[in-house]
Amino acid sequence: MTARIPPVLRPEHPLARPLTGLVSEFGLDSVGSLDGVEITGVTLRSTEVESGDLYVGIQGLNSHGASYAAQAAASGAVAVLTDRAGAALAADSGLPIVIVESPRLALGEVSAWVYRTNEHPPLMLGITGTNGKTSTAYILEAILKQLGLVTGLSSTAERHIGDVSVVSRLTTPEASEMHALLARMRESEVRAVAVEVSAQALTKNRIDGLMFDVVAFTNLSHDHLDDYADMDEYFEAKLGFFDPERGKRGVVSLDTAWGQKVVDRSRIPVTTISATPGIVGEWNVEILDERASGVEFTLTGPEGRSITTHVPLIGWHMAANAALAIVMLVEAGFELEAIGQAIEGGIDAYLPGRTERVSGDRGPSVYVDFGHSPDAFLNTLGAVSKFTTGRVIMVFGADGDRDTTKRHEMGRVASEGSDILVITDHHPRFEDPESIRATLIEGANLAEHQAELHEVSPPEKAIRVAVALAQEGDSILWAGPGHQDYRDIRGERTPYSARAEAREALREAGWA
Repeated sequence: MTARIPPVLRPEHPLARPLTGLVSEFGLDSVGSLDGVEITGVTLRSTEVESGDLYVGIQGLNSHGASYAAQAAASGAVAVLTDRAGAALAADSGLPIVIVESPRLALGEVSAWVYRTNEHPPLMLGITGTNGKTSTAYILEAILKQLGLVTGLSSTAERHIGDVSVVSRLTTPEASEMHALLARMRESEVRAVAVEVSAQALTKNRIDGLMFDVVAFTNLSHDHLDDYADMDEYFEAKLGFFDPERGKRGVVSLDTAWGQKVVDRSRIPVTTISATPGIVGEWNVEILDERASGVEFTLTGPEGRSITTHVPLIGWHMAANAALAIVMLVEAGFELEAIGQAIEGGIDAYLPGRTERVSGDRGPSVYVDFGHSPDAFLNTLGAVSKFTTGRVIMVFGADGDRDTTKRHEMGRVASEGSDILVITDHHPRFEDPESIRATLIEGANLAEHQAELHEVSPPEKAIRVAVALAQEGDSILWAGPGHQDYRDIRGERTPYSARAEAREALREAGWA
């Protein structure tokens, strides 16, 4: 993809480190003269090389990154780190070459050394799970700000350094980008960082070289089975976060059965939390009130200590995410009473594209959401239904070239939870969008409750059909695009905003 790739946030004043020091400290082999060579950055992408970079050549699906060493040199790279096969490919670049057995495995530790991220690190808080990672990360950041800290955030939606924000590329960035981000945060005196950690980040070494003070598990449900053979393998990837090489302490939600499995097999001390009636954790959540403006809840922990607060996000699951964030902070050393005082008037959280209302006071309520799994659909439809006096209209599509095994269940859950269902396109990538829609329709037809079904392509037209069908008191949930500002069509990121399209569709229909 060449268009609309968000930038990598790097330190503005990098400190140079001698290449000889890297080779000596890690006991590595090298080719060429290392004398006088100083490194100020690390990158995997030859197109993003900056002057002073160590260019890392990794074997990809179709080519070896070391093949682009000459291009990296022309852009300012001062050295190459690669394997022995890559060393032969990079020989003509004229750069000194550092050789490792696996560049991918070495990337995290090397990046930590170059950027000095292990020296006086901030408080590191990491969240994994199928759903709720982004919400918990944003809520964590909000509470930390209310406690008076300068914060950092790395999520599916955005990267934050204090008040600086950029759109994210991946849920969890490559290790080189993650360490560059932390070095930039250090320049801004960030004291605490919330990081969303995907299963792929754990199995593809994207958080190598990092130590988290507290790690958390939200839940596990059907997703990403294009990357993992089955749910057990997917679980094993998540479980890797609860290892003493990754984190010091853990917080585990028991709201899915997988949570207890994490507790049973965790290699670090963990505490548990439950927001499900009948399932008791060391911390427990009681929902006091659900309104369209958010959820009020009480969190009660050991020795009966408790706090009551409000999160301005709809659905019991958002209260569960908020409570998880609070317990993470307690495990990190914050006093529960201090947290309670900071959020006594509510948690000041905003989540882009997470059940985000984009409509006005008149007409149907329209929500844009990033949910793209059956379980996410179930929770969000349930939350929207509670505050809808009329009908629930759902618009959604599915990712192309991604997990195909969840599509029937997505269609079935969407039909069960809505009155009118509009099936459309999302990111078709290189897959035939008509075929994707057909599979979703097959799933919708499996539902016990059959919603009124419409197949509409493209999504710009689909949201207009949904708005035309809607009346005062109805709600429209557009699931999938959330915060994203593009559609991936045959490898090109086409500019696109579901939020803007929904608002325009409402204006065209005469709703202010």
